[in-house]
Amino acid sequence: MSATAMRMSSLLHSVPPSLPFPHISSTSTSPPPHGGLAATSTGKLPNTTMRILASTTSKREPKRQEDDYHSTLKALNSKGHFPRKSLGQHYMLNASVNEELVAAANVKEGDIVLEIGPGTGSLTNILVDAGATVLAIEKDPHMAALVRERFAGLDCVKVVEEDFTRSHIRSHMSSILPKNPPDGTSRSAKVVANIPFNISTDVVKQLLPMGDIFSEVILLLQDEAALRLVDSSLKTSEYRPINIFVNFYSDPEYLLKVSRTNFFPNQKSFTILDLCLLFEVLAAQVDAAVVAFKLKQTVDYPRVSSIKSFFSMVNSAFNGKRKMLRKSLQHICPSPEIEAALCAAGLPPLQDQKNSH
Repeated sequence: MSATAMRMSSLLHSVPPSLPFPHISSTSTSPPPHGGLAATSTGKLPNTTMRILASTTSKREPKRQEDDYHSTLKALNSKGHFPRKSLGQHYMLNASVNEELVAAANVKEGDIVLEIGPGTGSLTNILVDAGATVLAIEKDPHMAALVRERFAGLDCVKVVEEDFTRSHIRSHMSSILPKNPPDGTSRSAKVVANIPFNISTDVVKQLLPMGDIFSEVILLLQDEAALRLVDSSLKTSEYRPINIFVNFYSDPEYLLKVSRTNFFPNQKSFTILDLCLLFEVLAAQVDAAVVAFKLKQTVDYPRVSSIKSFFSMVNSAFNGKRKMLRKSLQHICPSPEIEAALCAAGLPPLQDQKNSH
């Protein structure tokens, strides 16, 4: 074991019992919600503990277990593991945030849920407690082993040790979705996940076109990224092709801001000396946000002759700063056609029409 790893193990054992439990920030700079969850939280934690199902049977028999600050660190320490910055790992220390994620997706008995990066299984636990069948995809073999051990013997939890960005999600989901759902029930599943921040764009690009499989995608994202995805408009410099992609395939909504104090690692958890030893493993030092993407069905997509060609044109239009659209798109069609299309859309003359993004 390296000196850094030994130091980390010592830190996890020595967390003071008086350390205050992190809470959701009650002051939010996020935009007001358009419905659904409140944009801020009271920060009060429920006077209850989370249920974990007995590992000796596939029936849903409750067993009390806490998913809080100390239990999360204890679970990590049991495997001699600490967050890896290269994997964008960060672990939720506040069970009430996980409850907000599950509530946002309205998870109920019989739902099928995809979770990406289950970590210690704290969110998985609440999903199972709500009655869901969970497919958890985890790249880190240490964490995959921990979650398998925690939910051993449960038919309602399946752990796949795999890099999500290379996963065949349709294949995995088809193995657990009902082939012939009962009348009045939906065959679609849901996504509820506290994802590694470094794969946020990959996750969004892979999941949002899957409206035939998922009805909604609830993600905990870096707050800055969440605001760019949901709030950027054509009139702002933050507007990018990803914004067009998100709105083409879904109706996004910013639900809740989550303070960085709810995650591990967290600078406030350690002394300055400890931090000097842990710079290489610090992964989450930013605020986060819960974002809901209501996925559209194919019939609800904007009408285009070819989706592939449409996004090829979009990407071309955004290539190069301060570039006229006539120049950006000239490899697709002649300038007169571009001018005619711009006029039909009520856009300014070409001499004033520049791509400033």
